Amino acid sequence: MPRYDFRCRSCGATFELRRPMAQANDPAVCPQGHEDTVKLLSTVAVTGAAAAGPQAPSGGGGGGCCGGGCCG
Repeated sequence: MPRYDFRCRSCGATFELRRPMAQANDPAVCPQGHEDTVKLLSTVAVTGAAAAGPQAPSGGGGGGCCGGGCCG
């Protein structure tokens, strides 16, 4: 189930809720009971070599459309 981050405009608390995507934009009440909250924009950052995916081998691959040497 996705997590959504919210901030309370009354007390400034930031909190997260797990809820179905169908309820993503439903109002949320902060842990202190305030109802004036706003959903925050979540970002996902992926870094490092694993994020780049596999790299093609260098040199002598044969060329062609797929690099496998089958196409010439």
